[in-house]
Amino acid sequence: MTDPNAIQPSALDQLPDRDPEETAEWQASLDAVAKAAGPHRAAYLMRRTLERAEGTGIALPKLLETDYVNTIPTSAEPSAPGDEAMESRITAWNRWNAAAMVTRGSKHGVGGHIATFASAAWLYETGFNHFFQGKEADGSGDQLYIQGHASPGIYARAFLDGRLSEDHLDNFRQESGGNGLPSYPHPRRLPWLWEFPTVSMGLGPLSAIYQARFNRYLTARGIKDVSNSHVWAFLGDGEMDEPESTAALALASREGLDNLTFVINCNLQRLDGPVRANFKIVQELEAQFRGAGWNVVKTLWGTAWDELFQLDTTGALVRRLREVPDAQVQTYQTRDAAYIRQDFFGKDPALVEMAKLLSDDKILECFHLSRGGHEARKVYAAYKAAVEFKGAPTVILAQTVKGFTLGEGFASKNANHQMKKLTVDEFKAMRDLLELPISDSQFVDGVVPYGHPGADSPEVRYLQERRAALGGPAPARRVHPVAPLPAPAEKAFASFDKGSGSQNVATTMAFVRLIKDLVRDKESGKRWVPIVPDEARTFGMESLFPSLGIYSPKGQTYEPVDRDQLMYYKEAKNGQILNEGITEAGSMADFIAASTAYSTHGEAMIPFYIFYSMFGWQRTADQMWQLGDQLGRGFLIGATAGRTTLTGEGLQHADGHSPVIAATNPAALTYDPAFAYEVAAIVKDGLRRMYGEAAPGEDPNVFYYLTVYNEPLPQPAKPSGPGIDQGIVKGLYRFNTAESAGVTVAAANAPRIQLLGSGTAIHWTLEAQKLLAEEWGVAADVWSATSWTELRRDALEADAALLRGEERLPYVRQALQGAEGPVLAVSDYMRQVPDQIAQWVEQDYSSLGADGFGLSDTREAARRHFGIDAPSIVVAALAQLAKRGEVKATAVKEAREKYGL
Repeated sequence: MTDPNAIQPSALDQLPDRDPEETAEWQASLDAVAKAAGPHRAAYLMRRTLERAEGTGIALPKLLETDYVNTIPTSAEPSAPGDEAMESRITAWNRWNAAAMVTRGSKHGVGGHIATFASAAWLYETGFNHFFQGKEADGSGDQLYIQGHASPGIYARAFLDGRLSEDHLDNFRQESGGNGLPSYPHPRRLPWLWEFPTVSMGLGPLSAIYQARFNRYLTARGIKDVSNSHVWAFLGDGEMDEPESTAALALASREGLDNLTFVINCNLQRLDGPVRANFKIVQELEAQFRGAGWNVVKTLWGTAWDELFQLDTTGALVRRLREVPDAQVQTYQTRDAAYIRQDFFGKDPALVEMAKLLSDDKILECFHLSRGGHEARKVYAAYKAAVEFKGAPTVILAQTVKGFTLGEGFASKNANHQMKKLTVDEFKAMRDLLELPISDSQFVDGVVPYGHPGADSPEVRYLQERRAALGGPAPARRVHPVAPLPAPAEKAFASFDKGSGSQNVATTMAFVRLIKDLVRDKESGKRWVPIVPDEARTFGMESLFPSLGIYSPKGQTYEPVDRDQLMYYKEAKNGQILNEGITEAGSMADFIAASTAYSTHGEAMIPFYIFYSMFGWQRTADQMWQLGDQLGRGFLIGATAGRTTLTGEGLQHADGHSPVIAATNPAALTYDPAFAYEVAAIVKDGLRRMYGEAAPGEDPNVFYYLTVYNEPLPQPAKPSGPGIDQGIVKGLYRFNTAESAGVTVAAANAPRIQLLGSGTAIHWTLEAQKLLAEEWGVAADVWSATSWTELRRDALEADAALLRGEERLPYVRQALQGAEGPVLAVSDYMRQVPDQIAQWVEQDYSSLGADGFGLSDTREAARRHFGIDAPSIVVAALAQLAKRGEVKATAVKEAREKYGL
């Protein structure tokens, strides 16, 4: 058995020791200090020695944790500019109005959160007064990711500076009346104020990292110099449990994103109780961020603690602070001085002696009130250190009390996240604590009043002057007057109209070929942002590597192994491609940053993100919703789409439902194109709508989802005739008739059926058209259904118009009007996808699809398994016709036997 007290070998034992005698002397010195002064003193000296080594550039492993004290000692704190007393009054008004807004709203049952902003007020106010750059500042100003539950405090500040009225505040969470405020930061709901939706926990920090990275990308590519923009992400310590919150920490440090600061409000509480009841969340986060290479600034204790630390000559206080778990710190917040003397100080003789020197009031001041996150001077010092630190991103761990200043009924209570209101007496106590000039007579019928010092008061003038000096109001979202991007040359799109002849081309390759032409456009080519999660070769995009380059802030510091090849792996500081590695979440965060650059930076960028369709919506649908909320624009490309086209990979890769998930997102325009010319027509229309001249009534703040396939097949020429492009964009057009297809039907009055196919399924439909004619005497017309979802949305709008007394025919009914026979719809997805339009089709309607789990086999076998191959379509078509009496019932059985079904 290994002796646990024995010195264990380390990596250093593998290195030759040039001077064993000197090494032994150092070790003996350490042993002597530990014996004479105790192990705590020895540990202290070791930490200081390691810090000294790090400061002088000696390469040593970094300390992952430091003592549970402020990173910046009081003696090193810079003096904060401005009028702290004035800022304190402004903060008091904002605290009051945030609580009043939620309390008044609670009478309508709309809810809201009070305690979060109460803990974080100084974290925001210090930034607004001294750091956060507005839109008129150099570059694009700063980007602020506001913690969602703190939104009442942001509204309260906008009310104070005149951007919101009492009527707005009274409509918090009541938006249907037209003058309401959304519950959280929602750009789609309040587009002049909010830039970034953050309340989907974990997505805020992830997006902030990629936003800071995208800022560097824009500067490096010469699109716009935004090097002076700083990204601030305000987060909760409980939120950091979300995997997305810490998923990209290494990226931020690896690329040296010193234009990024995380401010984590460590009030030690999550929604139901302590974040780390038996541990210390600050220490855990410090180790996590330091390990990832971030600069860490801890702002834990207020100035009241200075006296205690000066009395701590033995280090007993610092040791005790490290060992007390967070839930016990929360308990101290609610207990009297006697309890704290016994439970905190009573554990160590040195602390017992220290406590004798402290009054009860002093103990209560320290443990109830004095936190680093509640003092402007402490927060200012942390922010200044963050913006001045170079070479790495910074995280500020600011300790606060959840529910601070809201009274004993709120502060540090486990349930305070769900507590939506204060009583009148609690408001009056809060008023007295904050020293606000609000009289008892202003509480009319028990309704708490809003407070405002006056539009021309010193407080409002100070607030507005500070914001003017920093570049205007914040937060603020602006859509700059950007001229529409000129349409690319028609040649890029028209080249697909003639088809591919005998050459087999997958629609994935058709899309990539289209992009190759579009990025060469002199006007808009540089605006394209190709995004791929380490699958570029799968999608045939490696030819873009040498021509566009892969973005890297370091460029290419090595000679690539394939440098002698035409399509070598080229990284460049001004590279255009964002190749993110195996991270769909990171790629989506890239896409969101690029797709909203038109508002964030006044620069229209055209992102396309291409991914395995199974791994897009299924994994990151929450981010797609964030994208829609943030009014992003661009193209999502679900490649290797369908349930039966990538069957060798098995069920986890077999996408039969991404269009279903996409259909739930109102901002997503979902298309399942069958042919290369359809891909071109949809992209062309998307560029017009999102980046060119949108038609009246068209919302440009949408994004397109196109499914493309890895099945190489001959691409037909675009049919001639009017309305083809319109049909492609609207979602349905007739590709051919039995007659125009040249199939032979024996009888002149043969039964007829309408076959609707989408994506790769149209090829089986065309094969079925031929079989029906030649073997069963049935004439079939084939329709390409490019978007089941857009057909449904148009029909829903027609239904809504009908309720308003307007007569309007859904497009799907217009298109199929007069078409003979029943309708059979086929796709490579579950039947729920084509069934979206069933209720608006006048003809008898049925569908085929790939419901259930995918499987590994050949494409042909998989399609037979799901009953969607050409023979299965024939049998289903005959069954429809037999039901109508247009073919013999025996024909269905004969067909099943003939095709071995």
